[in-house]
Amino acid sequence: MVVHTGRHFLQIPGPSNVPDRVLRAMDMPTIDHRGPEFAEMAFGILENCKAIFRTKGPVIIYPASGTGAWEAAIVNTLSPGDKVLMTETGQFSTLWKNLAGRLQVDVEVIPGDWRHGASATEIEARLVADKQHAIKAVMVVHNETSTGVTSHIPEVRKAIDRAKHPALFMVDTISSLGSIVYEHDAWGVDVTVAGSQKGLMLPPGLSFNAVSDKALAATKTSKMPRAYWGWSEIIEANKAGSWPYTPATNLLYGLKEAIAMLQEEGLDNVFARHLRHAAATRAAVRAWGLEVFCADPSEYSAVTTAVLVPEGHDADHFRKVTLEHFDMSLGTGLAKLKGKVFRIGHLGHFNDLMLMGTLAGVEMGLDLAGIPHKAGGLLAAMDVLKGKDVVPMQRSAVA
Repeated sequence: MVVHTGRHFLQIPGPSNVPDRVLRAMDMPTIDHRGPEFAEMAFGILENCKAIFRTKGPVIIYPASGTGAWEAAIVNTLSPGDKVLMTETGQFSTLWKNLAGRLQVDVEVIPGDWRHGASATEIEARLVADKQHAIKAVMVVHNETSTGVTSHIPEVRKAIDRAKHPALFMVDTISSLGSIVYEHDAWGVDVTVAGSQKGLMLPPGLSFNAVSDKALAATKTSKMPRAYWGWSEIIEANKAGSWPYTPATNLLYGLKEAIAMLQEEGLDNVFARHLRHAAATRAAVRAWGLEVFCADPSEYSAVTTAVLVPEGHDADHFRKVTLEHFDMSLGTGLAKLKGKVFRIGHLGHFNDLMLMGTLAGVEMGLDLAGIPHKAGGLLAAMDVLKGKDVVPMQRSAVA
């Protein structure tokens, strides 16, 4: 048995590290979720969530994982047999597609190689060809945690507008909200899906739908069965600072504190910090002579970097060696990327020294696992952190 001292390094791309401040905020006695104290907290949380999503509309909070928010987005707006358009950008777009299919939604998929984000050009072409407006929604994953690829959401919105198509626009921000620039209202998104366990720095257990007026109107014609996921009942209960069922009270304590931390740092500073750490990570990867999986630099993720291992080597063996020797967890390759990539998470409650410790663990793990690489990754990362290299801004972050 190997005995490790110090803290475990959790460098998967979510769930992310939970700050001590949030853990302490959650360490509270059970509260009466029908009482005035809870209602006061609920009103503040619901209002402050709007600033995180950058919306003036309602933000609906569920005691659920992100998968629940996927389902809620569909059952509140669509009917069985409705057609939706989705883009294959990685494992999570695939899972959302599969869920939609199980709900009897007709999914038209734009295939992809997982190394690129959603193509606004292809989406526009499909919508232009849809003369009868059979497509009821366009559904895109903003940041693919499985691949380290971020799609340009403003460009997709412009494509929908150029096609003059009435489809709803739904975006999964489960791994990007609170880490990468996102504008629900300004980017014309109708339903934004999010989860608590990544940029919001909470344990898993809360999920979110931010909804537009157009999405709310769609609930009147939707024929999907819904009970637990129904927006209308939750929005009505929220007016009294309550939920139509028992909410996750202690997670809401944590959410209140996490939002306070994001606001204290300032969202623009949070986004810049993530871009800086991502750039330093990629600099290390290149110095090692390894390949970043994302093929388009304008789509590099600010929250995770997927790294290809050389042909003939096993990324999961490297991860196992790194965990055993250095007590550090790195993300595995998912589905068709299993054994081919490992993923470095650099999101949420994170700083320069945590990043350098992570990259040192990766470099030592590469040595022990026999993965061919060069020296110099740590120095390359430090050059970025010390400001010697300019951190490129993503188009999606400035659109």
